[in-house]
Amino acid sequence: MSAPPIIVGLGEILWDILPSGRQLGGAPANFAYCGHLFGNRAIVASRTGNDELGNEICDRLQQAGLGEGSLQTDTKHPTGTVMVELDPNGQPKYDITAEVAWDFMEWTDAWKSLAQSADAVCFGTLAQRSPISRATILKVLKATREDALRVFDVNLRQNFYSAEILEQSLRAANVLKVNAEELAVLKHLLGVGTDFLNEASICKIFLGKFDLKLVCVTHGANGSLLCDSSGIYKHSGFQVEVKDAVGSGDAFTAGLVHGFLSGQTPEEMNDLANRMGAWVASNSGAMPVVPTLGIQQTLMRLTK
Repeated sequence: MSAPPIIVGLGEILWDILPSGRQLGGAPANFAYCGHLFGNRAIVASRTGNDELGNEICDRLQQAGLGEGSLQTDTKHPTGTVMVELDPNGQPKYDITAEVAWDFMEWTDAWKSLAQSADAVCFGTLAQRSPISRATILKVLKATREDALRVFDVNLRQNFYSAEILEQSLRAANVLKVNAEELAVLKHLLGVGTDFLNEASICKIFLGKFDLKLVCVTHGANGSLLCDSSGIYKHSGFQVEVKDAVGSGDAFTAGLVHGFLSGQTPEEMNDLANRMGAWVASNSGAMPVVPTLGIQQTLMRLTK
């Protein structure tokens, strides 16, 4: 049997301080956790403080089956935290602490080896708010194999992005995953297309302009649109009772990446990604425990 794919969540790891309590989070960690549930070898590449919260992150990753081998320890800056408020629909608003450990990620020989072995690396904009971590992220992406997936899961947060960061990230990536609101921001800041073009047409422009394998736009409970060189594929989504939407987009990305690496068709990838996102949204927190029947059977029980 061939070894499972190596997928890397690159960027921030932190504690989400929710009304219900403290939960481990950060988009790269959420992505890695959900990728691990599919049987991939999932790794979080981030940085924590040399403090109690950092130690607890290491313990939690071990418990989740992810390990801590690619976590750096920062002796000067604390572990990251985020205050999360939920609106009546379970949609989160974030207040992200500045000058924390993941703002100071370092380029190391260990991370170079990780990049060269990775089958997929997922990254976003938040960890690039710091020039130090931004430079490290770009070095990791440059060190990956040509055939590796480099997934830019935009995840716009507060004002921690710019046209320069967005364009640089797109040129380093070969897959773009974005929600409808973020697509509008990218379109505006990068001057892509016109106001008269529909979403599918905008995706095709991004696909060609940045030489991407895949562009995916999510619409929450209303599904997603996927665009590749073969065409446009739409999915209507799954209706679930939302506990909170924290991490559901990261779960969607994990499903998309797993489907791509497994050789699924665009329709199959789209369906699996929507199932994974809906399942996480129907649970509290971004890293829910999988029922005893397993992730695949759990996801197949969801209906449109």
